Amino acid sequence: MEHGPSGGSTAMRRRSGVRGGTRMEWLEHDILCIIFSFLDVFDLVRCTAVCKSWNAVIRKSELLQVLYFKLRRDSGESTSSVQRKSMEFGLQEVAMKYHRLCLQRGRIDIHQWKAHSVGVDQCRMKMGLLLTGVGDKVMRLWSLDSYKCEEEYYIPDTAFLVDFDFDESKIVGLLGSRVGIWTRNGKRSIFPSREGTFSKGLCVRYIDPDAVIGCEDGTARVFDMYSRTCSRIIKMHAGPVTCLALSDDELILSGSSLGSVSISDLASDQRVARLRPTDSAGIRTLCFNPCSHLVFAGTTVGYTYCWDLRTMKSLWETRISSNVLYSLSHLRSDNSTLAVGGIDGVLRVLNQNTGEVLSRCFIDDERPISSTRNMHAFIEKKKGIRLPEDAEVDRIPRTCRPPITCLSVGMKKVVTAHNSKYIRMWKFKISFVIWVDLPSR
Repeated sequence: MEHGPSGGSTAMRRRSGVRGGTRMEWLEHDILCIIFSFLDVFDLVRCTAVCKSWNAVIRKSELLQVLYFKLRRDSGESTSSVQRKSMEFGLQEVAMKYHRLCLQRGRIDIHQWKAHSVGVDQCRMKMGLLLTGVGDKVMRLWSLDSYKCEEEYYIPDTAFLVDFDFDESKIVGLLGSRVGIWTRNGKRSIFPSREGTFSKGLCVRYIDPDAVIGCEDGTARVFDMYSRTCSRIIKMHAGPVTCLALSDDELILSGSSLGSVSISDLASDQRVARLRPTDSAGIRTLCFNPCSHLVFAGTTVGYTYCWDLRTMKSLWETRISSNVLYSLSHLRSDNSTLAVGGIDGVLRVLNQNTGEVLSRCFIDDERPISSTRNMHAFIEKKKGIRLPEDAEVDRIPRTCRPPITCLSVGMKKVVTAHNSKYIRMWKFKISFVIWVDLPSR
């Protein structure tokens, strides 16, 4: 939640300075406490990330402390060791452990809905919202709680959407050799780059105020979203830039079809390092974990790689498929699991620290499905199946494993796109009783 000069937080401060303002704040505090009392500890952790006021109420709540300490005792940890840890850190630790075990061993329910009229192959998930597109002339923003389409963002008839990214206030789209900006109220502005400086764009990532475009000529173009100009041109590779990731400390990480990962400083335009896999296959997808400083990459021949950005050294590599890997992702605060999808249609969960494949999942498309219709969408419900370690992927019917062209990870969930009309949400769940008895791996 942003707190601008004229935002709600300023109004709250002004109210608190007048007679009765303190009483109003306490009233809101009490109401929130009543509402939060109906939630479990994992939902409360998610609520702490909504805004500063919710975070403050939850962290000071005696109810949350009771739930937290009970949870640690139920998992076998002594009261003295619980008290030595800060509750804030402990809650995150508990939530991440639960998330990891759900992805690794939990029951899988898959909800799918028709998101577009033609096939789409990209999805991005942030702040409980899902943005889908690339394939038709519209991007759609969905609520993951209600499956309601909150907003639609239309592409100009003369343009083709290649890639997109978004934050709380705007959506940035790559439209061939142009950049499009949509504010979250649906208004659009498009600006071209300076003549001769923008070859074909292949991918885009955005971190306010910069949008970085990976181009076919091996460069990364940095656009300032406020001045609407190309501020920098950085040579990253000798071949096309196929994928990008941005770090919080202004590093650009890019993968190339020639098979290397290049890292440059956004501020100085200087290349910091080049990471080379042992095989010569092209890099198709990558992501960066800001908590552990690990870089992950997937190749066109099914290899997954991991490097430590602090030492620039390779930690592990593993071939998890014989085909191209299109997408890999993890929850921002998770240092343990990595979700990977590709052309073979199997959703894999890997150990971030070792590369071990913890689970392989696919859709049970042969059993009858159930369906429900809420006020926003028609939802088809299916089951997910975990593949035994010794089972061969090729023996699974193709209808049960459509290619995963893109995926995005949320708390206990993974959303996938398949270059079809449908978007699928994989919901992982493990019962509390089983969870507290399971050892962490």
